Amino acid sequence: MSVRAFLIYLFLAVPALAQGFAGLGTDAEGFAVPQPGSAIIFPRDHGPHPEYRIEWWYLTANLKGADGEDYGVQWTLFRSALAPQEKAGWDSPQLWMGHAAVTSATSHFVAERMSRGGIGQAGVTAEPFAAWIDDWRMASSAAGGVDQISKIDLSASGKEFSYKLKLDAQRPPVLQGQQGYSVKSAEGQASFYYSQPFYAVSGTLSLPGGDVAVEGQAWLDHEWSSQPLAPSQTGWDWFSFHLESGEKLMGFRLRDETGGFTSATWIAPDGTPEPQPPAALAVTPLETETVAGREVPTRWRVELPAKGFRVETRALNPEAWMATQVSYWEGPVRFEGTHAGRGYIEMTGYD
Repeated sequence: MSVRAFLIYLFLAVPALAQGFAGLGTDAEGFAVPQPGSAIIFPRDHGPHPEYRIEWWYLTANLKGADGEDYGVQWTLFRSALAPQEKAGWDSPQLWMGHAAVTSATSHFVAERMSRGGIGQAGVTAEPFAAWIDDWRMASSAAGGVDQISKIDLSASGKEFSYKLKLDAQRPPVLQGQQGYSVKSAEGQASFYYSQPFYAVSGTLSLPGGDVAVEGQAWLDHEWSSQPLAPSQTGWDWFSFHLESGEKLMGFRLRDETGGFTSATWIAPDGTPEPQPPAALAVTPLETETVAGREVPTRWRVELPAKGFRVETRALNPEAWMATQVSYWEGPVRFEGTHAGRGYIEMTGYD
């Protein structure tokens, strides 16, 4: 859902009794609230939406190295607003957080950056598209216009890793939900949400053992809202799948005491989205492991009966825990069953 990554509310210093995971079910008073029927317009909506409280640009990549190994890469920039009125300089209410990771079967490297808004250390522009925090950067290499995210240069680094990747989209962006209006609960919480799941990727990972040339597929989510969770929702499980047959699947479950709210979009090879009705997606944890002192599902059954889709996932590295200020599991997976392929899973609220 990237689903996925509502973690940015960390910056709001949420009190211990705040509602929903990370306080994301608290009231959105003063901020804009997503409404159905509002059109997403490119390239404008590749940029930030400061009238909304929470926003993120979230990229994951499934890669194969020249050394024959599988790798996963994450690059994320979160924006959170302390107030709905934008101001200049140090008075800006915008707060920024970046997460980056590289995952292999035997290692999981994580880095985190934080910044205040208004001083140029972090931010996003729509045209030309650029998202950055310190020297981490996701920036357009396209000529301009609506295709601002069709070609992307991506870079990040941590103490034990760095990467430089080039992304080339093979299809237009995909609007999730109802033309970009993505419902998150039976009570009506929602976000604006679109994806670019059709990137071909090439580049280099720099790891403790040396540089590795890689290529593969990537998925970018951009989402913004002000109250994306219901007060009773305690976390989520988010799935992005690249099927070997060419289709894509985005699905999520937002958990509560009754089981949770699920949503999914089936994406045809030509990029046509088919939003599925609530509860059409079924996700079942099959195996848990102790990860960072927490019991976390590391193998799942994911079913979408309307598409004859029934698979079981396997994590590339079950220890893919993001040990950041608000921690969560995020890692690459393979899946097999009626369909085969690779993807990413994000899981939050397993504390």
